Amino acid sequence: MYKVAIYIRLSKEDVDKGYDESESIKNQRTLLTQYVEKMGSDYKLIDIYIDQGFTGTNFNRPDFQRMIKDIELGKINMVITKDLSRLGRDYIETGEYIEKWFPEKNVRYVSVTDDIDTFANNNGNNDIAPFKSILNDMYSKDLSKKIRTALHTMQKEGKWVGGRTALGYMKDPNNRNKLIICEPEAKIVKTIFNMAILRKSN
Repeated sequence: MYKVAIYIRLSKEDVDKGYDESESIKNQRTLLTQYVEKMGSDYKLIDIYIDQGFTGTNFNRPDFQRMIKDIELGKINMVITKDLSRLGRDYIETGEYIEKWFPEKNVRYVSVTDDIDTFANNNGNNDIAPFKSILNDMYSKDLSKKIRTALHTMQKEGKWVGGRTALGYMKDPNNRNKLIICEPEAKIVKTIFNMAILRKSN
C-alpha cells in the first residue's frame, strides 16, 4: 500500500507572470488527485500539501516541511508533484531529496508531467532528472537577475519599488510605484521635527 502525499507549490514569480493563484492551485490539485485515483486501490491519498508564494530555491516552506515530518513519522511513503520544479528549483538540494533522502526513507517520488518515477527501473526519464533540475535552477537564477535589473532601473527612474513605506508617505492608489504624502502621518512627522528643533535651540 502506497501512502501518497500530493505536493503543490505556486511561487510569487508565477503570480507575477499572471497565473491566478486559486486557479493554478485548483488545476494542480485536480491533475494530481485524478492521477492517484487512476493508479488503483494500492494507492491511498493521505494528505495534500500546498505552499503558496514560495520560491523553489528555498526548501524551508511550511507545508513542504510538514510533509517531510510526516514522512519521518511513517505517514507517507510516496510523493507526487505536477513537475520537478514544483518540488524545487535548487538543483543541489532537489537532487539531495530525489537521489538520497527519499531513497533512504524508502519514499517513491513521481513527477507527473516529466514522467519521472524513482521506483520505475526502466524509466529513461529518471536519468535526465538531474539535468532538468539544473535547467530549473538556471531558470530561477536568470529570472532573479532579470527582476533585480528591472527593480534597479525603476529605482533610477525615481519609482518606488519597496514594500512598507516610511512614516508620512503612502503608495498612490492609482500608481503603486509612486509615493504621496499621507497627511495624518505627515502631521506627526512635522511635530517630531519641530520638537527636535526646539530641543536643540534650548
